[in-house]
Amino acid sequence: MAPRNRKWLGVAAAAVVLVLVVIGVVVFWGAEAVGADPNIPTFAVVRGPLTIGIDVSGTLKAQDMIVIKNDVEGRTTIISLVEEGKAVKKGDLLVELDSSSLQDQLVNQEIAVRSAETAYVSAQENLAVGENQAQADIDLAELTLQFANQDLEKYVAEEGEYETQLTDAKSQIAVKEEAAQQAQERYEWSSKLYEEKYISETELKADELAWRRAELDVTLAKNNLKLLQEFTYKRQLVQLESDVKQAEMALERTKRKARADVILLKAELLAAEERLERQKTLLAKIQQNIKNTKIYAPADGIVVYATSNRGGGWRGNQEPLDVGQEVYERQELIHLPTSKKVKAEVKIHESSLDKVREGLPAIITVDSVKNRTFTGRVTKIALLPDATMAWLNPDLKVYNTEVELDGNGDDLRTGMSCRARIIIEEYDDVLYVPVQAVVRKGNQPVVYVLEGREMKMRPVEIGLDNNRMVHIISGLSEGEKVVLNPPLEHTEARQQRRPDVPEEQVSPGSEQETERQSPPNLGPGGSAEPERQGQPPQIPGADGTQGRPEGFQPGQRPPRQPSSGGPSGQRQRPERGGEGTAPPARRSATGDTTTPATREGAGTQNPPRNP
Repeated sequence: MAPRNRKWLGVAAAAVVLVLVVIGVVVFWGAEAVGADPNIPTFAVVRGPLTIGIDVSGTLKAQDMIVIKNDVEGRTTIISLVEEGKAVKKGDLLVELDSSSLQDQLVNQEIAVRSAETAYVSAQENLAVGENQAQADIDLAELTLQFANQDLEKYVAEEGEYETQLTDAKSQIAVKEEAAQQAQERYEWSSKLYEEKYISETELKADELAWRRAELDVTLAKNNLKLLQEFTYKRQLVQLESDVKQAEMALERTKRKARADVILLKAELLAAEERLERQKTLLAKIQQNIKNTKIYAPADGIVVYATSNRGGGWRGNQEPLDVGQEVYERQELIHLPTSKKVKAEVKIHESSLDKVREGLPAIITVDSVKNRTFTGRVTKIALLPDATMAWLNPDLKVYNTEVELDGNGDDLRTGMSCRARIIIEEYDDVLYVPVQAVVRKGNQPVVYVLEGREMKMRPVEIGLDNNRMVHIISGLSEGEKVVLNPPLEHTEARQQRRPDVPEEQVSPGSEQETERQSPPNLGPGGSAEPERQGQPPQIPGADGTQGRPEGFQPGQRPPRQPSSGGPSGQRQRPERGGEGTAPPARRSATGDTTTPATREGAGTQNPPRNP
């Protein structure tokens, strides 16, 4: 291609791009007045009564109910079971559990109790013998000490054993000295007689020998006295004092050993007693378990199996209670309603928790009771979210709430499915429009009002909504026509393009197309007109009973499916996810991000009011 042609093609491409940019600016930053399709659906603003409530589903249960549990330890099997729904009297047999293994345990435990009793009696006798032996040992040690003290006292006393030995030694010396004196005199006399030749020399020598022997006896007696005073006395004194000290120490050892032996025997007796008591306690527990295998009705009532009152969940066996089923300790077996008063147990999502309080009125409908409604009041709201639901879906927080029904539930049964509409506010004369007519521009709720053939955006102040109709506080007048499928694309695209708008304020509808839902009873030209002249239009949802899908918020459109997904020209509603699924987040007119599955029936709070 020639360079000149290429140049002209470049200029033409630049012109096309410039035209597209201009068109985009016009589209995204155009005036608030938008040309209207003559067949666009509209809704005339209505003034009249409006009920704001929260729709929740739940299950009926008896208000006054006795919960009968399995008190048998461990696991056991049902061998007999009363029929569900049967009227029973106080004392009637409801459930019988298998006790064969408990009977075997009972026999073994009785043997253990007898063995423990024998050991206890033996410990008692051993204690008695030990105490007696300990006292005998102490008495013997005390007697030994007493004798040692007496021996010491006898030896060192003034007229004691030592003084006696000392006197005896001195007397022996005196006697020996006297004998020696006499022997000396006899020898001297014998010497004179020998000189005179009256006696022989032999006799003289005999007298001399006797005298020498007597002198030796005196010396020996004196030595004995010295030994007694200087050695024997001191040694005997130390020995006797040591005997006293040893006897004292032996007495102390004997007493300590006696106490230790007695304490040990008492401990053995106490241990034997505790073992006996434990064995008796185990025996009583087994006997009580055997007794608990037969469960009798504590009062008159209608039998309801606990499994019938328990919804689906992750915990425990959800099979119906039946003969042959294994049950565990503290498991609920039977609920026995004792009165006809009924309550509804429902779950309130955390987004609606601030609107619900105790004492609010409620209207209850029961699936199995057609063409009849029941009234009641909220009596209890759980402080913590339901643990089972939180385990199934950590992002889902619901709170168990009880609604007591007025009067007696003669036609109602425990376990029936029901729906409750908790009335938050009731207005007698207010303006309201369908929630799908309200969108947000930035932080401001707006509607598109049809004026002639143009749609003009108008800011409004909104109040609570009932998921179908939203209360218009200011910004509209009765009879004005609002567009039911406002041009969200313009608002969303402009918010995405403007740098001064935070990202979180952009509606997610620009990223995910949603389906619009036109109200029924449309008149000619697509306007929602009254069915009869002079009567307000009968729009589903004005009384909070019918209307948009669950989880809908003002300024939010339901999911839109491509036309190729269904019959020609007919849009298909997206399938709802199963339990535990998390559908895409949607932003409501109040700026709250919710999901249809987690915000069922949630009303809308008043947004911050702009001056």
